Amino acid sequence: MSKFRKALKSFLPGIFLFGFTVGTGSVTAMAKSGADYGMSLLWAVFLSCIITIFLLNLFGKFTIVTNETALASIRKHIHPSVALFFLIALTANVCGSVIGVMGIISDVCFEWSKNIVEGGIPAIYFAGFFVSLVYIIFLQGNTKLFEQILAVIVGIMAICFLINFIMLAPPIHVLANGMIPNIPDTGGDKNAFLVAASMVGTTVFSGLFILRTTLVKEMNWTMTDLNTQRKDALLSGFLIFLVSASIMAAAAGTLNVKGVSLTKVSELITLLEPFAGQLGVAIFGIGLIAAGISSQFPNVALLPWLLDDYHQRKPNMKRLDYRVFALVISLLGLVVPIFHAKPIVIMVVSQAFGALLLPLTVACIFILGNKTSLMKSHKFTIPINFILIGIFIFSLIMSYMSISGIVNILQSL
Repeated sequence: MSKFRKALKSFLPGIFLFGFTVGTGSVTAMAKSGADYGMSLLWAVFLSCIITIFLLNLFGKFTIVTNETALASIRKHIHPSVALFFLIALTANVCGSVIGVMGIISDVCFEWSKNIVEGGIPAIYFAGFFVSLVYIIFLQGNTKLFEQILAVIVGIMAICFLINFIMLAPPIHVLANGMIPNIPDTGGDKNAFLVAASMVGTTVFSGLFILRTTLVKEMNWTMTDLNTQRKDALLSGFLIFLVSASIMAAAAGTLNVKGVSLTKVSELITLLEPFAGQLGVAIFGIGLIAAGISSQFPNVALLPWLLDDYHQRKPNMKRLDYRVFALVISLLGLVVPIFHAKPIVIMVVSQAFGALLLPLTVACIFILGNKTSLMKSHKFTIPINFILIGIFIFSLIMSYMSISGIVNILQSL
C-alpha cells in the first residue's frame, strides 16, 4: 500500500492538471464537436494532447533545472509587461470559464431534477451550492487538500465518461477516419473553426503550463526526478485524450447520427436518454458535474497562484486579499442562472480565446529555454527548437481559426 501511495503522490500534479483541463469547457467543446461534426475533429484533440505532453514536459524540466517558475522567469528574463499580460489575460480567461462552468452545471442539475421534482429545482440553488462548496474548500488554503480531493473527483469523472464511451461509441472505422486532419465542410459557416479552436484552447491551455511550473516546484523535484516528471506529463496528456475522445464519441455515436445539433449541454440529459437510457444519462450527468467541480477548484485558485508566481512568493492561499479575489471570481458562477446567459456560447468563446494566448506562451518558453545563463548544459537542442517552431506555427493557425469563429459568432448576434 505504501508503494501505491508513493506512486499516486508522484502523479498528483498530472492528475491535478488533468482535472483542470477536462472541465465543463472541455466537455462542452468535445460534445458540441461530436454532435455537430461527428469524429471529424478527433485529430485536433490528438494533436493537442501530443503538444500538451511536450510542453508540460518542457515547462516542468525548465523549473527543475532553474528552480524558477514561469511568470517569475518571464518577468525577470523577458519583460515585466509580458508577465503582467499573462496575469491579466489568464485571469480574464478563467473568469469566463467560471461563468460557463457554473452555468452548465446548474443547468444540467436543473434538467436532471425534473425527474424528481415537478418543474425542477431552480438552477440558482445548484449554482449557489457548488460555488459555496468550492469556496469553502479554498478557504482551507491547502494545495495538497486540493490535489487529494481532485484525485477522487477526477477518478469518478474518468470512469463515468469511459462507461458512456463503451455504451455509445460509433464504429471503429469512424474513429479511425477522425484521425485524418480536415475541417468539416459547413457551407461557409465558420463555426467549425471556432469549435476546433476551442478544443485546442481548452487542451493546450497556457495557464496549464504556467501552473505546471508552480506544482513542480512545490513537489521539490530535482534532476533525479526528471524521469518522474516526464511520466507525470505523459499520464496527464494520455488521460486528457482518453476522456476527451470518449465525450466526443458519445455525442457522435448518438446525436450526430440522428442529425441533432447541440446548443445547450443540458440538452444531453434529454437527448441521450433514448440511446443510453436513464442509467447512461445518470452516468453522463455525474461525470459532467465531476468535470465542472474538478476545473472549478483550480479556476478559483489560479489568480492567487499566478500572483505568488509573479511576485516570486511561496504560495499562500490564506492571504486576505486572495480570499477576496477568490470570492469575487466564485460569485461569477451565479451570472448565468441569474441573467439567463447562454453558457455554451460563453464557454466556447472563452476557450477559443485561450488559443490566442498559445503563440505567446510557446515564444516565451522558446526564449527562456535557449538562454545559456539559465539552462546551462540543458539548453534546448536543435530538434526541440524545431518542434517548438512547428507548435508556434500551429498555434498561429489556431489563433486565426479562433478569431474567424468569434467574428462569425459576433456577426450572427
